Formats: sequence, structure tokens, C-alpha cells
Amino acid sequence: MLKGKKILIGITGSIAAYKIPFLIRLLKKEGAEVQILMTPYSKEFVTPLTLATLSENAVLHEFHKRDDGSWFSHVDLGLWADLFLLAPLTANTMAKVAYGIADNLLLTTVLSARCPIFFAPAMDLDMYHHPNTQENIKKLETIGYKLIQPVEGELASGLKGMGRLEEPEVIFGIIKNFFEKKKPLNNKKVLVNAGPTYEAIDPVRFIGNYSSGKMGVAIADALADLGAQVDLVLGPSNERPINQEVNIRHITSAEEMYDYCSELFPKVDIAVLSAAVADFTPMVKASNKIKKEGGMDSIELKPTKDILASLGSMKKKNQILVGFALETDNEKQNALKKLKSKNLDLIVLNSLKDQGAGFGHKTNKITIINNKEESFEFPLKEKSEAAYDVAEAILKL
Repeated sequence: MLKGKKILIGITGSIAAYKIPFLIRLLKKEGAEVQILMTPYSKEFVTPLTLATLSENAVLHEFHKRDDGSWFSHVDLGLWADLFLLAPLTANTMAKVAYGIADNLLLTTVLSARCPIFFAPAMDLDMYHHPNTQENIKKLETIGYKLIQPVEGELASGLKGMGRLEEPEVIFGIIKNFFEKKKPLNNKKVLVNAGPTYEAIDPVRFIGNYSSGKMGVAIADALADLGAQVDLVLGPSNERPINQEVNIRHITSAEEMYDYCSELFPKVDIAVLSAAVADFTPMVKASNKIKKEGGMDSIELKPTKDILASLGSMKKKNQILVGFALETDNEKQNALKKLKSKNLDLIVLNSLKDQGAGFGHKTNKITIINNKEESFEFPLKEKSEAAYDVAEAILKL
């Protein structure tokens, strides 16, 4: 699968660098070409000799080759690679990458790279949770870098928590998955929306709902795992996809959700609208906090735009549109009505009457109904597993 693929690995000064030789062996066994870049401090944790022996390439860590002034071209390195992995990535080097600082060979190569860049942070838990570090992670994700999340465990400090570099086998799997070609949804573009929307009353209060976004995020993961290029429009939620290829667009309000979905829908082959979008939003949003002493007798609401109906009205013959119905009574009848009125190909029904299903649970119990009015009921299962049931129903279309 990786035969002939050119993998550039940038190692920074973290104790977790000891894991990289194991990753190199896995990549080489799969046929990849591996080139190693190191920051000066990283040589304190793993030797260039070890890395050169395993990668079968000279390890690069200085700008200049010899005293005659010849040099390593960071531009050539950046153009050579099919994938650039920064692992382990320290908080210090991450901050430099985020702000475009280029004071060593690794960093100049990052700025010159045209290939996809994956980054795998490794640091102590307080450093990882520090607001500056989290801001830098978000900044790198915003410009298209793919995050390989650290994991919880024992750290070099003796503390236990989030910050351990992901294991070599998992990183290898992510890289292999990136280059995987033989997948049923390869080259298909997909829109998924997920999570709640928050409709502002004033700067500190909002109308919302209990949706966690778990189901929609799981669907985004499942479709990306099957090869699709997935754009996830995500409302306020702490959930994040596991698959690093999912492109997340964060929104807050129903209006923002509508705008993003309307913009993306004409460009996609499949759309799965699982978000719990608010049906109503305040008519007037106060610019300042409403004081209790001033009193407020009522909040006047207006309907939000119906995203599902809007996309259904513009759907082309070669597009698949999937909706969700969360019901509390006359479940199947209401779902069928929604399926027809909004021009859907599939609707996924779940009922709040089913224990362990719906908002806030890790599990869900779904019924999938197609446009032939055929329904398929599934038992209660993890949302990550139910997501594959939805994906399978889409594949049948």
C-alpha cells in the first residue's frame, strides 16, 4: 500500500522521540521511502545514527552539508514528500510552526512543504492543556494540518494524563489510511452536519438543545473511513472526529448552519443532515446583557430557515440526501411525512421513548426508511456502530 510513497518525518525535542524508530520500521516494511529531519535538541533523545540505519537515508538536521557552503534545500525536501509527519511535536516547535518562525531546517521545510502535513503533539499534560497550546493546535488545524491526538497515560514527569504521543502502530495506521485508494466512497464528496445550534438572546444567554453531536460526528468518521472527502459542519459540541481527514467547519447559530450547508451542498455527492438545528430564534438579539432588574416579560421568536427542505428543493438526480427525525410520538408516520415533504432519499428515525437512544447517550436505536417506504430497524448499539448502518444504507443507493 505504501510502496514508493515518500514520507518525511520531522522529530523535535521530546522524550517520545524513542517511538519513532518503531514507526520507521513499520513504514519501511510497507515499502515507503522515509526521510528524517531533526531539530538540534531532538538528537538528545534519539541518535541520528539509529534513524539513518532504519530509514536507509542520511538524517538531516543542519542547513549546511560541509564547510564548502553547500546546503540542504528545504524547498526540495518540501516538494519531495507525499506526506510530512511532525512527531513528536513539542509545544515549543508547535508554537513556531503556528506563527511561521523558521529558525532551523525542519521549520523552513514546513513552510516550503506542499504535501499534507500531519502533526502529533507530545508534552506534559499542563503544557498540552495550556490555552496557548490549544490555540496553536486550532490554528494549525485551521490551515489544513491534520492533528493526531495525543493520548492519556503516564508521562515523563511522573504525572498521568493527556499528552503521550500516540503509539507507532496507530500513527502508521493513520498514514496508511490516508493513502488507501480502494474504498467504496473514494472521490465522493460528502456534507455532514451535526450538533446543536445556539440562538443568542443576548451576549451571555441563548436558546439551545441537548444534542451532543455524537451521532453526526460518528457518521462523518464512518463515511471518511470509507474513502469519502467529508466536510463536517459542527455546532457547539465537544465531540471531534477520530478520522483525521474530516474537515470541520465550526458554527454556532442556525443561520450559520444554513449558510455553510447551502454553500457546500451543490458541490457534494451525499449530504447527511443529522444536526439538531433550532426551529426558532429570537426576533431581536440584545447587544448588551439583559438585566434582571429591567424585567423581560417575553421573548418573541421567529422560525429559522429549514435547511433540509431547502437542500431537498435544490437536490439533483445524482445527489443523495439523508435526514434525521427525532420523534416522541407517531414516530414512523412523522418520519415518512418528513421523508416525502423534504425530498429525501433516506431518513434515520430515533425515538426519545427508546431507553439509551437520542441526545446525550453513547448509544442509539435507529430505524432507517428509504424513499420506497421500506424500513429497517436496528437494535440499540454504540453510535459509532450505528453510523456504519447509516453508511451501509447510503452505499446501497
